[in-house]
Amino acid sequence: MKLPVLIIALLTSSLVCAVDQQLYKQHGEYKVFYSAFNSSFIDPDIAVANDIVRGKDKGLVNIAVAKVPGVALPATVSGRVFNILQQSQTLEFVTVREQNTVYYLAPFEFDNEDFLTFKIRVLPQSDGPETIYPYDFKFQKKMYVD
Repeated sequence: MKLPVLIIALLTSSLVCAVDQQLYKQHGEYKVFYSAFNSSFIDPDIAVANDIVRGKDKGLVNIAVAKVPGVALPATVSGRVFNILQQSQTLEFVTVREQNTVYYLAPFEFDNEDFLTFKIRVLPQSDGPETIYPYDFKFQKKMYVD
């Protein structure tokens, strides 16, 4: 998957903002960064090149795992998203690799002013003999049709 500079800038700025706004969860020595945004923020050409479906009611959730700031690591990521009526969607994460980093994107659908709860499970890949356990967390976000 080849990503142009614009999407890299968008995702990098999400990670930088995440550090400033505490949009991450601490799991031992790992930081799990997360965000959810409307897919219409992505340029149409970039979306086509990366098989991303854009739409006013379509969003993306972005997950990245890091030990060292700015260097995301491989992990196994899964999850579901729930609306206030507890209707849910399974999040199908796609791995995106770019130079020395990796992050995970999953599409979801929403209605205008949906208050969504994302329940995510992350299992960082170990590069040593230590045992790493899955980390479950949730976050909430109100989504607006663009």
